[in-house]
Amino acid sequence: MAGTEGLPARLRHVFWIGGGSGAGKSTTARRLADHYGWRLYATDDVMRDHAGRTTPEEAPFLHKFIAMDMDERWVRRSPEVMLETFHWFRGEGFGLIVEDLLRMPPEPCVIVEGFRLLPHLVKPLLAAPEHAVWLLPTPAFRQAAIRGRSVEGEGFVWRTSDPSKASRNIAERDGMFTRRLKEETERLRLHTIEVDTTMTEDDLAEQVTTAFRL
Repeated sequence: MAGTEGLPARLRHVFWIGGGSGAGKSTTARRLADHYGWRLYATDDVMRDHAGRTTPEEAPFLHKFIAMDMDERWVRRSPEVMLETFHWFRGEGFGLIVEDLLRMPPEPCVIVEGFRLLPHLVKPLLAAPEHAVWLLPTPAFRQAAIRGRSVEGEGFVWRTSDPSKASRNIAERDGMFTRRLKEETERLRLHTIEVDTTMTEDDLAEQVTTAFRL
């Protein structure tokens, strides 16, 4: 992202939790926000707003996605193509997250969470490296999280012609995204936590607290 000079100082009150789907980002961020009295900014909650604030020129992958029907999005494309063309994985709209954060007062601290926090986009914004952590779920943990959330007949996959295939495609895509996050955080020397099925919510919150040096 261009034009990041001066932003680390302006965002020094922000803590970032990124990571793969089903890793416990939302639960952990909410717990820390409640404990410390911080403001919580969930990037999932602003996706619709951000989509409406972009143009096809600014976010071409997003607007192509919007034009697709549900089968085009989730059934008829391979997980590899889904990974490479998914707009949020491409960083589209990330500047709008930064705009939102800059409009918030510097007190209290803000904890930001979501899969949209790509390591190479967050790193230039960090005043201190310990202000960011990425949660990397193991395949077993991610599967358990998905099973725990899924209710037959509910969710967007049931608006496709083949919910089972859509679910498999998304699971495979998300697994590849988590592996990409692992490679990128290692290359950029950013902090990660592997989340497995032996870890409780308390364990994870404690590890994130330690990573943030709170």
